[in-house]
Amino acid sequence: MTRLLVAGVGLAVIAAVINTMVAPDEAEGDRLLAMARTMPTNAPPDRGAALPELTLSATLADSTGTESVVVLDERPQEQLAEWADRLADPLNIPRAALEAYGYAAAAVLAENPGCGVTWTVLAGIGFSESNHGRFNGATLDFTGRPSTPIIGLPLDGGPGVKEIRDTDGGELDGDTVYDRAVGPMQFLPTTWERWGADADQDGVTDPQDIDDASLAAARYLCHAGGDLTESTGWWRAVLTYNESQSYAEGILAQGEEYGRRSRAVVATD
Repeated sequence: MTRLLVAGVGLAVIAAVINTMVAPDEAEGDRLLAMARTMPTNAPPDRGAALPELTLSATLADSTGTESVVVLDERPQEQLAEWADRLADPLNIPRAALEAYGYAAAAVLAENPGCGVTWTVLAGIGFSESNHGRFNGATLDFTGRPSTPIIGLPLDGGPGVKEIRDTDGGELDGDTVYDRAVGPMQFLPTTWERWGADADQDGVTDPQDIDDASLAAARYLCHAGGDLTESTGWWRAVLTYNESQSYAEGILAQGEEYGRRSRAVVATD
């Protein structure tokens, strides 16, 4: 089976796209919506190979309003092991990353059926941001954590870089002067503070964990774009994630390739 090539992938925060993951105010949101409306109508990308039926963790409320969390016995993403095993080599995506993308898409579909975010979109973003957690020679372990932390360049106002002074005391990015985007999906500390998730139920919200980062990214995209099955909503979501037309077009192209290739793999098995 032909493998997808990895060519020239670097952290997306290395360019002027370092507006990455800054939550827009109302005026900025209006501007991004106007920008989205000028984009081609060929979005969203192919949905890809169908996910298996999953048991999702959930927060439930009883008649008194008391909330309880349904916790599964294992890392819930492992339910996708067989599905991911079939696709990992042909798509050149680590199994743990595929599990994370698939589970995140399924979880958000259950939470927000009107959004329609797909695993192929998350995979396109994961490829662009960190080569699915493999940036600079890192590897993902079976729990979805990179062998070395993935930390972007300082947002110091240099050429093509937005200046963002430190907001987290260096807790996530190790930098007490400027913020840096962190993890396989490249969250800024302030964005992670709002959107951080514990997708694998280990009791920690960790942007370096691709399980947690993928679920956070899926929720962020749905919040930004609304209906991602519709072209304008999809473009707005991805442009909010990273305000660059070329970036968004790259996500669409990569997601489309993953979608078509994955369906071809399943069809020939």
